Amino acid sequence: MPEKNPEIANELLRWYDSNARDLPWRAAPHSNSANPYHVWLSEIMLQQTTVAAVKPYFAKFTEQWPDIAALAAAKEEDVLAAWAGLGYYARARNLVKCARQIMAEHDGVFPSTEQALRTLPGIGDYTAAAIAAIAFGQRAVVVDANVERVVARLYCVDEPLPNARKAIRSLTDGITPQSRSGDFAQAMMDLGSSVCWAREAQCAICPLQPYCQAGQADMALRYPVKKPKKAKPVRQGSAYWIEKQGAIWLVKRRDDAMLGGMRALPDNGWRARNDGDISPPLNGPWSDIGDPVIHHFTHFTIHLQLKAYQGSVESMEAVIGQNSGEWWPVETLEAAGLPTLFAKAAKIGQQQLGRLL
Repeated sequence: MPEKNPEIANELLRWYDSNARDLPWRAAPHSNSANPYHVWLSEIMLQQTTVAAVKPYFAKFTEQWPDIAALAAAKEEDVLAAWAGLGYYARARNLVKCARQIMAEHDGVFPSTEQALRTLPGIGDYTAAAIAAIAFGQRAVVVDANVERVVARLYCVDEPLPNARKAIRSLTDGITPQSRSGDFAQAMMDLGSSVCWAREAQCAICPLQPYCQAGQADMALRYPVKKPKKAKPVRQGSAYWIEKQGAIWLVKRRDDAMLGGMRALPDNGWRARNDGDISPPLNGPWSDIGDPVIHHFTHFTIHLQLKAYQGSVESMEAVIGQNSGEWWPVETLEAAGLPTLFAKAAKIGQQQLGRLL
């Protein structure tokens, strides 16, 4: 590990004071007024998600649930519906669990240490460090994808990710200052998002260019080193459009399933590891509606064919009445909070069946 170089932090913080992004959950540089609830909420939302995508969701959440007490009192199904389209729905379920635990065990006050924060649902090492540093001003080593890229280039880390993460964290520890740790973490994130891009390194305007080994060698784009990606498997599935008197039949997905707890169209049991093989909820006839929806999850791609029920209302009611679910007006289907995959399929149903919103 190289010797600690305080000038890296000093130079970066000088740059941050003039170039910090104006984000709705962020306090100004040198400020000690960061709202822990806002920091936590934004960090959970930003996992695997872009800032641009998160902004409207953050605004909606903080308007509907302005503090931890309000979120703790919310119904999980309402939170999941508000989260619809943001993906990785376990994050939304953990938001509610975490809020309730903070109310029950910490009198509604966020714990301020990494160790205590890690005991809360949905908060891992990175999120605990980010909250401790940004919301509470503690020295913590905060490493996200942007920081990984910046540090890998600063020190020409040749070991491929993810194995390189231990070394990158150690190197980040070596340049994290004792004071303004939160500003430093956010400065590193901003540098990675606005200057040290994955596919383009703007070394000429980078405040850390004099210290960057990869930049000095004109090979920044070589880092971080990544292992070749494996091809994603493709799964085949079906979703079922069952309509009666202008309403569509929706079910709640099992809590232990993908997209658990969300409202959705019934499906044939597709999973990340297998194609759908469960019989339709009603005996036919069924007809294919439009082309399959192609949707990419982290570890696989699903081709989901929408099928519409063409049988009699009497046959439908005899079976549907025995299953749990709800009739939802087609005209207000967007308000059901369907996850993106099923929202895409529902849109095809609305369009193909002459009910375009």
